[in-house]
Amino acid sequence: MAVTVPKAAIYSRLGYRKSHTQIPAEHLRQVEQYIDQALELIELKGSAVVMPVESIDETTLRLENGIVFESAHLAGMMKGCGSILLMGATAGKRIMDEIQSDAAEDNLSRGVVLDAAASEMTDEALDWITGYVNQGLRRNAKRLTEKRYSAGYGDFALENQKIMYDLLKMNELGVSITGSYLLIPEKSVTALAGVFSSSP
Repeated sequence: MAVTVPKAAIYSRLGYRKSHTQIPAEHLRQVEQYIDQALELIELKGSAVVMPVESIDETTLRLENGIVFESAHLAGMMKGCGSILLMGATAGKRIMDEIQSDAAEDNLSRGVVLDAAASEMTDEALDWITGYVNQGLRRNAKRLTEKRYSAGYGDFALENQKIMYDLLKMNELGVSITGSYLLIPEKSVTALAGVFSSSP
């Protein structure tokens, strides 16, 4: 999965503000070097599936395969959608092993940069997936909701991540899930977006 490197987002996650933060040239070179090293370690993989919606009421989203998501926030966001896009992405295990190694060796500066790069690249992978899916949807006068929603946010229980994990077959991406519904390696995410008609 080839995505654009979100440099501005990485620096923002590191706490740098373009109009307020002055970065010494030597420090900037070091950060850029760490970002380059992160990109060599990150192994982006993703999965996506579009599923038809059976019904949506005030608190419940039902899919045609019998799966039910209970969440008033999610149901409100998906109102008017005929399908949903489930998506998942991971930065892989190598980058997380390196971050843990940096922490063990007190190389915290490098570890922080690697962590920021991995987080933003994983988010960028979801953006890539939504962009790719939107291209196909436009041919049928449809498009995705601008926002996406993840299990564990608002009233959408984290337990739903197991359903999404299974549907996306994230085990085939090298991702596992714990008994408390957390994804391993850490820089792995799932989310969903709605599909609706963009015609008048």
